[in-house]
Amino acid sequence: MRPGGKGPAQPESSSEGASPLSSATSAEEPWPVRTVSRKIAEWINRLGNIWVEGQLTQISARPKATTAFLTLRDPSADVSLTLTCPNTLLQGMDPPLTDGSRVVVHGKPSFYVGRGTLSLRVDEIRTVGVGELLARIERLRKLLAAEGLFETARKRSPPLLPGRVGLITGRGSAAEHDVISNARLRWPAVDFAVRNVAVQGSTAVPQILEALSELDRDPDVEVIVLARGGGSVEDLLPFSDETLCRAVATCATPVVSAIGHEPDSPLLDHVADVRSSTPTGAGKRVVPDVAEETRRIGQLTDRARRALRGWVEREQGLLNSLRSRPSLADPKGPLHRRVEEVDALRQRGRRAMLTVITGEGQELAATRSRLTALGPAATLARGYAIVQRADGPDSSILRSAEQVRPGTPLRIRLEDGTVHAVVTEDE
Repeated sequence: MRPGGKGPAQPESSSEGASPLSSATSAEEPWPVRTVSRKIAEWINRLGNIWVEGQLTQISARPKATTAFLTLRDPSADVSLTLTCPNTLLQGMDPPLTDGSRVVVHGKPSFYVGRGTLSLRVDEIRTVGVGELLARIERLRKLLAAEGLFETARKRSPPLLPGRVGLITGRGSAAEHDVISNARLRWPAVDFAVRNVAVQGSTAVPQILEALSELDRDPDVEVIVLARGGGSVEDLLPFSDETLCRAVATCATPVVSAIGHEPDSPLLDHVADVRSSTPTGAGKRVVPDVAEETRRIGQLTDRARRALRGWVEREQGLLNSLRSRPSLADPKGPLHRRVEEVDALRQRGRRAMLTVITGEGQELAATRSRLTALGPAATLARGYAIVQRADGPDSSILRSAEQVRPGTPLRIRLEDGTVHAVVTEDE
């Protein structure tokens, strides 16, 4: 039958091999409830016997009843299945089954037509031993390690002083007391957001996951502590659950694991960002010691004071050294000395210039005297004269009487002037 009751359907048959949807249905010709329940039962009965593994919860076995009722839960998911078995089978278990026991059951699914409920009719129950549980945990450990969930590089350090600490632990447990009391002894003002959950049994993982998700969404919570005070391997199985380990690995808030079981640490210890061996250690890990921090602050203050004093003393010494230098002790002195040197050099330059000028003047006077003595003016002053021809372009100086003839005009230069004459005769 297609959705809505429309479309072709196969004819109805009561044989085991026939399809339960054997006739057409419609709004005008619907099936009665008994027919639907019977057909569902026929389909479920065809599944046959199966083996199922899970965790037992809600064991109900009345002493005089012939049938016991149990709930088998999937430890990694919020899925459960109702089991029925003979009461004698349940009473014959050694050790007796309790809530939280891990079992493997053999049975046949059945559908109770009268109530429309599905159950698994069980004829054999086997408990899962500690060795098998440890082997499964080891296989899961290798799987998570291969995926890198144990890598140190992905782990985050909690803040030095968180504003609020999220705590997931059992109600009224010693682990809760140890974490809170030790944290407040170290830092009295620490603020806790406590979520009390089941820390063992079938309901532990769902409750822890819900509390973890709630605290991770709280913006004020800066670190989350998962605490339990140790226990047996069976009691600690929730803390090796794959779903819980993956939820812690994807948590945005740093997670501190404080399960308190040293010989066989659960997988949560390897996935968490920080592992504490005990809840007491977790209380000391999430907050600093106020006395130690006060002492450290005092030590750092003293170191800073000494360092500052040393730096000031060094700088003061350097400043004093600079101030004691002549250029800073008497900044105008070098200028005065340079002025004096400039004046002295100026005087020296003036004297040297005067000396040069005087010497050159004397040499010039001597040269002038020599020129005067050797020049024609001095000779003329002594009574000599310079005779030149006065005719024609040739006015050369006469050095011989043969250069003229009678009647040749002459120009005679004397000391105080020039006269002209004519040659009358030559001798």
